[in-house]
Amino acid sequence: MFDRDAEWSALSRFATDVRAGATLGVVSGRRRQGKTFLLRALCQASGGFYFAADEATDGESLRSIGAALSEHLGAPAALDFGDWHAVIDALLSLGRERPVPVVIDEFPYLARANPRLPSIIQNALAPLRPERDGSRTRLLLCGSAMSFMGRLLSGNAPLRGRAGLELVVPTLDYRLAAEFWGVDDPATAMKVNAIVGGTPAYRREFVRDDAPEGPEDFDPWVLRTVLSPTSPLFREARYLLADEPDLHDAALYHSVLAAIAGGNANRGGIASYLGRKSGDLAHPLTVLEDCGLITREPDVFKKNRTTFRIAEPLVTFYHAVMRPIWSDLEHTRDATRLWTRSQRRFTGNVMGPHFEYICQHWTRHMAQESLLGDFANQVGSGTVNDPGNKTSHEVDVVAFGLDDDNRQPLLSIGEAKWGEVMSSGHLERLRRIRALLTAQGRHGAENAKLACYSGAGFTDELRAQAAHDPAIVLVGLEDLYH
Repeated sequence: MFDRDAEWSALSRFATDVRAGATLGVVSGRRRQGKTFLLRALCQASGGFYFAADEATDGESLRSIGAALSEHLGAPAALDFGDWHAVIDALLSLGRERPVPVVIDEFPYLARANPRLPSIIQNALAPLRPERDGSRTRLLLCGSAMSFMGRLLSGNAPLRGRAGLELVVPTLDYRLAAEFWGVDDPATAMKVNAIVGGTPAYRREFVRDDAPEGPEDFDPWVLRTVLSPTSPLFREARYLLADEPDLHDAALYHSVLAAIAGGNANRGGIASYLGRKSGDLAHPLTVLEDCGLITREPDVFKKNRTTFRIAEPLVTFYHAVMRPIWSDLEHTRDATRLWTRSQRRFTGNVMGPHFEYICQHWTRHMAQESLLGDFANQVGSGTVNDPGNKTSHEVDVVAFGLDDDNRQPLLSIGEAKWGEVMSSGHLERLRRIRALLTAQGRHGAENAKLACYSGAGFTDELRAQAAHDPAIVLVGLEDLYH
């Protein structure tokens, strides 16, 4: 088990709670994050019951769970359940003498075949019900369909208010991902992370522990893994969409993702790319957001302006690099020429946005208080109008603090460049933006730090300026990883 201490502790506390009364927990997260591994390990460690549902009819699922439960109990014959009321009561009976975790994995499959199942569980766990009060079963429902699992405890859903645990198993952040993949070189680690993100299964099951051995091995690694038709990674991005039951029009959702991966981050740009009206995109964008495939990010200076970012790096890589040359990739034996021709798209559409996101994440969660003058309470990107020059400036990394009066002073504004050595010209642009924000009366702008984030380094002149001015912050790859 790698870096799942917090999740394991939460599950252990829930499963071993000795108080009377059956309880419910919900575990979710994208596929390949290790949810099943955690839950199987929990049941093995505590003598619990684990059942993995299949895509099947309701009747077949009842037979399957009856057979699994009889095997768990050592019964001479399979248990025959007529409905889910009987199944849930049988699961509650497992906890009559001690706390017992009971896991139903891939719960959305069961609920899709029988939409009444959440209501049945709600009724089974009703207060003052003898079967519930006399049990210490710790029932855990698990699923990877993020849109479904997100609705399970929300609004007027039957199970709202019934759960004592709601655990989302996240992907590994970029630093942990580098450690997990065993990549020591920061530039190589950043490029690997921009393709496969922090999904643990991509290293173990999908590429069988094949990781780049160094900077010189990165391109060969891409060719033998994600760009190889014989590798499971090759088609994984397409399957991620197929796994989501709410994505009915696959072509539309692929086109929306392709628009975002192509640099069309706002609603108008996406609409123009698709040849549709902006108002037609409300539903597909909301569905993709509910599925966890995209995130909606408001402009920190203009709350009515929103951009969208693909949350799964492999999906970005697929749409920016692979999809435009998909037919060639499927039919070539050596993708070296195709990968060489794709370098501009990889650098501009994959590495640039990913590096910007990593810089925002580092500023929000990892930067030291002394660097910015305070802990960052909010970090994002924004647009600043420049009336004098009749233009506007995009700011990649904007950090706000939080003072005792609940005001958010501006701590820093920054520019992020993946493949460009940053110079005094970048610094002067940030100074101009800071002056504009100060003139607009932005709280704390006059003292805001000027941050330059670069994956390629800084000129000697810029380094000399930073050495004599504490308001200038230079952040390179070594800083991001160490």
